[in-house]
Amino acid sequence: MRDENISPELKDFADRITKRDYINKELYQKYNVKHGLRDGDGTGVLVGITRIGFVTGYEKKDGKKIPVEGDLLYRGYSVKDMVKDFVATDRFGFEEVAYTLLLGNLPTKKELAVFKDIMREERELPRDYLEDTILKVPGRDVMNKMMRSTLCLYSYDKNPDDTSTFNVLLQSLSLISKIPLIMAYNYQAKKHYIDGDSLVIHYPERDMSTAELILHLIRKNSDYTDEEAKILDLMLTLHAEHGGGNNSTFATHVVSSTGTDTYSAIVTALGSLKGPRHGGASLMCSAMLDNIASNVRDISNEADIEDYLRRILAGQAFDGKGLIYGIGHAVYTLSDPRAELIKKRAKILAEEKGYSDQYNFIRLVEDIGGRLLQERNGTSYPLTANIDLYSGFVYQMLGIPRDLYTPLFATARMAGWCAHRLEQVQDTKIIRPAYVHLNSRKKYLSMNDRNN
Repeated sequence: MRDENISPELKDFADRITKRDYINKELYQKYNVKHGLRDGDGTGVLVGITRIGFVTGYEKKDGKKIPVEGDLLYRGYSVKDMVKDFVATDRFGFEEVAYTLLLGNLPTKKELAVFKDIMREERELPRDYLEDTILKVPGRDVMNKMMRSTLCLYSYDKNPDDTSTFNVLLQSLSLISKIPLIMAYNYQAKKHYIDGDSLVIHYPERDMSTAELILHLIRKNSDYTDEEAKILDLMLTLHAEHGGGNNSTFATHVVSSTGTDTYSAIVTALGSLKGPRHGGASLMCSAMLDNIASNVRDISNEADIEDYLRRILAGQAFDGKGLIYGIGHAVYTLSDPRAELIKKRAKILAEEKGYSDQYNFIRLVEDIGGRLLQERNGTSYPLTANIDLYSGFVYQMLGIPRDLYTPLFATARMAGWCAHRLEQVQDTKIIRPAYVHLNSRKKYLSMNDRNN
């Protein structure tokens, strides 16, 4: 529907909804409602119990929030320790992370080998699925197409509504294995049918890791280096899980609590992650960095960068919202461990691929922006980068198009979502919070008694 064809009456309807349904922020404090399910100090309201992931960025002493270095735990294991071991032994880690999240312990060599064999077998798509579900119905947005394609798997499942632990585990293994293909093929369909590029369909090779498989599927020549695959594996590892309170994982818990099928629950998570305030944040960071670079005389000039960042904070530049994207986090205070891990590898890759100037530019944005936000927010520490500030830069160096930034996030987070769904289906209580109702009771008027 074009704007010029919208009737004045319909625009009036929308204006009335905007005015009527706006909730004044002061009312949340008046009724002691936790806005955004957060306490007054920004920390999350406790709404559940989990053994899967834990995000730590502060301690609470005497009711006060004490900043600490950030850490991310997968089933109690620090992701920093896991990554350190993956790097030291020069091996891919995402599959091991997926095993740990789903099953709760670090796998032995034998257990991991069996797990990888299962994943390889599950990579096979149903008969005619590629043609009927993906190629015949291309879409402009890969995330939306991933939602549709995932939901269509319900029709190929012989027992889709069985929510027993065994069946949900089977479905989870299938989804984690298939989602890289679903992502890549929907991207290739978009490139061909909508963007007018050649159609490139590569089939999976058996012994590839998930990171290798993705690069194999999205690149025309299927060529990639071991270093490229290892840094993509790191990105998948760091995005695989982030506690039960992040929006998409919480959505998975909420929908799973109704007893619905796995595909519906996971599609809910995909829809949540697509939002620019959640999984789409790396796209906002990349757009912001592009905007800054195009509006300063020199991306190495600290004074120019600071001046422009001040304009962004004042709502006078970029999107006018007064936000420096990619700096600061709802939980992490002194550091985001994911950002710290990816920065080290990003610097090495930048030196290899000739992106050192861009890397240094992002570091300046982080340092200056963190200081400016410290001044504005009155914290005792400068805010540091979260993973989103560097994610897009890493993908750029890997030649990955922006169409795939959020879909790659979803591909990694599938492991965490499935682990949380497996946890939720053990609970038989539906999640149903309450809302404060603001309308008073009104007298109903028949049609003839209403004013025209």
